Amino acid sequence: MKNKILYIHGLSSSGASSTAQKLREDLPDFNVLSPDLPIHPDEALALLHSVCEAEKPQILIGTSMGGMFAQQIRGFKKILVNPAFHVSDIMRTQPGPHPFLSPRQDGETTYTITPELCEAYRETEANQFTNITDFDRENTHALFGTYDTLVHGYNEYIRHYRNAAWFEGEHRLNLKNIQTVVIPLIRQM
Repeated sequence: MKNKILYIHGLSSSGASSTAQKLREDLPDFNVLSPDLPIHPDEALALLHSVCEAEKPQILIGTSMGGMFAQQIRGFKKILVNPAFHVSDIMRTQPGPHPFLSPRQDGETTYTITPELCEAYRETEANQFTNITDFDRENTHALFGTYDTLVHGYNEYIRHYRNAAWFEGEHRLNLKNIQTVVIPLIRQM
């Protein structure tokens, strides 16, 4: 039976992102699960908890908004890549409709940022660092791009966790970053 990775995508993305595809390609000995997240944070977290309970992945990998969600799931080994712990702040600057950057299983091509959605994210973010266990502190790793101009979560992360590293890259992972930074960390874990 293959080990499992749960890949959690960022805002505007889907389970069919190029990162999920590259993980599947480069890690044939893993079953890479990558569901499309509902746009509402409560629904997204409920889905992720359900997948974790049913599938019991060995590692969670979350990028950007997905890193914020992954950080909130206790009891699993995790890799957070450029975690957007306050995605609501970014969303408030970009109200209105936005395209999804990769295809979704439900066929949706756009989503809309509303004040209500921003507030739902703010509420989800407010208590995201509660109930962190010693297991979580020891088994959560974060990777931060040196050229990330969108989110800056290092200082907040390091107040709660200890395993952090920088990589030469921007906010979105490229194929080289996946091969030279993320996959070696997965193998190490």
